[in-house]
Amino acid sequence: MLKVLYTIFLAIMLAFFIGLGIEAFYPTLRTPEFPTELQTIKDPSSMTAEQQQIQKDYDQQMKDWQKENSIHSRNTSMYAVIASIVILVLSLTVLHKIEILTDGFLLGGLLTLLYAIVRGFGSDDNKFRFLMVTVGLIVALILGYIKFIRPKAASSK
Repeated sequence: MLKVLYTIFLAIMLAFFIGLGIEAFYPTLRTPEFPTELQTIKDPSSMTAEQQQIQKDYDQQMKDWQKENSIHSRNTSMYAVIASIVILVLSLTVLHKIEILTDGFLLGGLLTLLYAIVRGFGSDDNKFRFLMVTVGLIVALILGYIKFIRPKAASSK
C-alpha cells in the first residue's frame, strides 16, 4: 500500500514540477483589467464618448490578449509534451530496473501529457488540439504495449 501511495505521490509531484517549471520560466500572460471608469455603468447606451473610447480600447486589449494567450497555450502545451516524453523515456530506459521509480515516472509522464493536452485546448487551433490528442493517444498505446503487453509476450516464450 505504501508503494502505491509513493508512486502516486511521485507522479503528482513530477507533474507539478513540470507545470510550475514551465510557468516559472514562461509565465502566463495577465488578463487586461476591466477599466474602473466602466464598472459602474449599467446601461451601455448611456456611455459618454470618452467612455465609449475606453470600452473600445479595452475590447482591443482583450482581442490582443486572446491572440497572444492562444499562442502561449500552444507553446506551453508543446513544452509539456516534450517534457512528458522525456520523463516517459527515462521511466522505460534509465529507471526501468527500479520499479517504484519507473511506475512513478511513468504515471508522472502521463499526468504531464494530460496537462499538455489540456493546455493545448487553450489554443484556438483545432488542428493543434487534434495533434495534441493524437500524440497523447499514440504515447498511451505505445506505453501500454511496452509496459503491459511486451513483458507478457516475452515471458511466455
